Amino acid sequence: MASTHKQPNYIGVFWWLLVLTILEVGVIFLPMARFLIAILLVGMALTKASLVAMYYMHLKFERTTLGLIAVTPLLLCVLLVFALLPDHSATPHLTGAGPTTTTAPSSH
Repeated sequence: MASTHKQPNYIGVFWWLLVLTILEVGVIFLPMARFLIAILLVGMALTKASLVAMYYMHLKFERTTLGLIAVTPLLLCVLLVFALLPDHSATPHLTGAGPTTTTAPSSH
């Protein structure tokens, strides 16, 4: 049998999502280190994703097993990012460097 649960406040969740989105846009313009801005943006994005998953996908009212099934891809993604991070810093990046120009030997 289906268990009944209290109806979520969808409008309240919507307002929280809107506030978090506005804060994300505002964080971009803060005079802080880019790394700290990135951490703040990722944290707010994970918070928004959690709100959507818990209320709009009704995972808050499901069994723990279904929640673990939903969280597993997120953990795999984090593991993949940290596993590939050393490869990103292993090669030198030439950002900001213009193209090198070579002059062809002139023929007389």
